[in-house]
Amino acid sequence: MTTTHDQTPPPPPHGDPPRDRPAGPEALAPPHADGPPARPPLWDRRFTLYFTARTVSLVGDAMMPVAAALAVGALYGISGVGLVLGVWTGTFVLLVLFGGVFADRFGARRMMVGADLVRVLTQGVLAAAFFTGPPPFWLLVTTAAVAGAAVAMFLPGVNGMVPLVARDPQRANATLKVADALAHLLGPASAGLLIALTSAGTVYAIDAGTFLLSALCLALIRLAPGGASADGTTGADTTVPRASSLRRDLRQGWHEFRSRTWMWAVILIWVVYGVLIFGPLVPLSSALIGDRLGPDAYGLAVSFLGVGTVLGGLLALRARPARPLAAGAVAMALYTALPLCVALDAGLPGLLAGHALGGGALAFWSVMWATSVQTHTPPAVLNRVTAYELAGSVSGIALGQILAGPATALFPPGGLLLVSAGTCLAGSVALLATPAIRGLRRAGPPRDTTPPVGD
Repeated sequence: MTTTHDQTPPPPPHGDPPRDRPAGPEALAPPHADGPPARPPLWDRRFTLYFTARTVSLVGDAMMPVAAALAVGALYGISGVGLVLGVWTGTFVLLVLFGGVFADRFGARRMMVGADLVRVLTQGVLAAAFFTGPPPFWLLVTTAAVAGAAVAMFLPGVNGMVPLVARDPQRANATLKVADALAHLLGPASAGLLIALTSAGTVYAIDAGTFLLSALCLALIRLAPGGASADGTTGADTTVPRASSLRRDLRQGWHEFRSRTWMWAVILIWVVYGVLIFGPLVPLSSALIGDRLGPDAYGLAVSFLGVGTVLGGLLALRARPARPLAAGAVAMALYTALPLCVALDAGLPGLLAGHALGGGALAFWSVMWATSVQTHTPPAVLNRVTAYELAGSVSGIALGQILAGPATALFPPGGLLLVSAGTCLAGSVALLATPAIRGLRRAGPPRDTTPPVGD
């Protein structure tokens, strides 16, 4: 899913623990300050290094689906591509909870550097294999499993690192979302061009280089003593000092996740979104648009999805709603335009407008969500909580991808996308109708007051 207060917060909704409502940055302002406090600078050394690491890594990630589809598909067909991607996704889902535990135990930055170095190895091996001849299928599957495990160790720390390197998490998340969108605009086109002009080995070699640069930038980040975040609060990049079992850490992460009604309620809705919207959207829309208007039209629509994502990220840089998830839920209602324009066989202008609107809506929600998780979760458990929300979100998408093909044997693709559009609208209503989600207010970076959860 893989998002803050302009006034005194209300009592915690639905029994959420009081630590969900830390005082915002305005509480630290001088009593007689005129106007709102000035925003802290964003582009210091730590955030610049982190931004560079994430951007180059995202470009590499965006190149891989095209490389897999073209290079693996040319050798082993659609079933081969599906199996390689399925092994990657399955390994990620199985191990991401442990990635959250390890990131909280050993430090998010250390886990991210280690995961990047593992992916330098996997992508480097594949580059060498493609340069020397067609790689055997077992090698593709094995490297996919290892890379999926590395991503499971990497992604939980992404959320935890933002409060450590940025004083303003919302601005940081919005800036990173814009970079993500630009990466997905440039990465796929670059991969296709490189494969056409050179070979798949070149794409995998460049991907290995992006992970190496990412690891170097992350390793150069110097955090304050004790893992203090950019505003001076305790962060999550230190080794856990107390004796702790794996089961205890998993239980504590689960306790923190389920004790926040707004969080698990969003993930329940997002699982439904994954099964009925995000999972089937790509295979269904690519088939419908490609058959009707040609593959170039689908590629252009995806590009406009990226354009919308950039615009949504830029909007999230400036907008600071008092209730971020409520504002995000309103934005997600606009995402309905994306599956709807495909289902109704809209012309090319309508398709481009629908994809741009959908990209902007999803980007705005993503920033509001990520900042809310970062600022309403104690830093010591943030990586584990992120792992639980990632596991829920990705599992729904994976199930939707698996069911998309069999569902088309029973229902027309256009009808399925009408269901997707209805689900999106109903989900937005459900988000706004849930008091814990609707009432969640902006917050500053939280101080770590989490009591340990015993066995």
